[in-house]
Amino acid sequence: MPALHNKQRAVCPRCGYTLSIYHRNDMPLALALSISAMIFLLLSLPFNFLSFRANGQQNSIDLPGGLHVLIEQDYFSLALITGMATLVLPGLVLTGLITLLTARLTVAPQPWMKTLLKWVEALMPWSMAEIFLLGTLVSLIKITSLADIAIGMSFYAFVLFSVCMSAALFYFDDTRLKLWLYNGNLPYIAPLTPQLSSLSIQRTWALLFTALILYIPANALPIMTTELFGDAEPNTIMGGVISLWQSGSYPVALVIFFASIVIPVGKLIVLARLTYAVQFHELNKPERQIRYYRFIEFIGRWSMIDVFVVAILVALIQLGSTLSIHPGPAALAFCGLVFITMLAAMTFDSRLIWQQRDRADL
Repeated sequence: MPALHNKQRAVCPRCGYTLSIYHRNDMPLALALSISAMIFLLLSLPFNFLSFRANGQQNSIDLPGGLHVLIEQDYFSLALITGMATLVLPGLVLTGLITLLTARLTVAPQPWMKTLLKWVEALMPWSMAEIFLLGTLVSLIKITSLADIAIGMSFYAFVLFSVCMSAALFYFDDTRLKLWLYNGNLPYIAPLTPQLSSLSIQRTWALLFTALILYIPANALPIMTTELFGDAEPNTIMGGVISLWQSGSYPVALVIFFASIVIPVGKLIVLARLTYAVQFHELNKPERQIRYYRFIEFIGRWSMIDVFVVAILVALIQLGSTLSIHPGPAALAFCGLVFITMLAAMTFDSRLIWQQRDRADL
């Protein structure tokens, strides 16, 4: 790793991957932003998050209260997923960042810090606060025509928490932290042996087939049911997109369409194509394939928008027989689809793309 100046980056000459970006005072900035994000996260819990008023009836929720409503309605799985992804895991990531960055600025490296960094990196992809925020905005657009919506103090605190956490992760340079923890070296990575290659391919295929099975109920079954004056109206994912488009909410319809339809299908196709190509040695443009892989690895988690939209609507709109929304069986199927495709992307060893070119060069 060369010495970097302000706003310089170190890029792998082989695959173009950015290894490190140096920003002046980036460690103190990341620490300050992490502490700010933790404060705003705590402030987003006790106050009112959203209020919903329709036909003289009103319902208000805070974030813990929204999860409690889901549990009371016997949707414990949805409450657990939402709470973990939006509150618990972001809180754990921020706690780890604050601990590591404080140690980096004050003490010498310790062995336990290496383990903590591994846990922080493992939890980062599953921390989805910014996706939950976007899902909340989509929910507000969906129900604006049904009733009056009021935004509480916790909503603004959650927005600031999401912004500060995203900024903290932007300034957090894990490569430089690893160089500090490992005395100027990067951690050892086991070489890609034939056994590891075969195991990676088998696991990826197994996860892809599981995701394909889940894709059918996720799109064929209702993701939520709207009950208006005793009449129940189930909505599938595609049905919701069509309703938004017909109501004139074109940007929101496009967001849901790409996040819930295009991205899961694209991930399945690209990962299946990559896995097949590395298994039967058919890759001929690794530079292009690695860009496809990195894109789907980054974008896949955003498909959770629809799940969070359902969680917000179910927690907020509970007015008895007048107007109520309940999650459908597709909600958990779709959530499982997103998680399985994320695991498939993580399981696929991207070194397989370059291994084939190395053999061709030999």
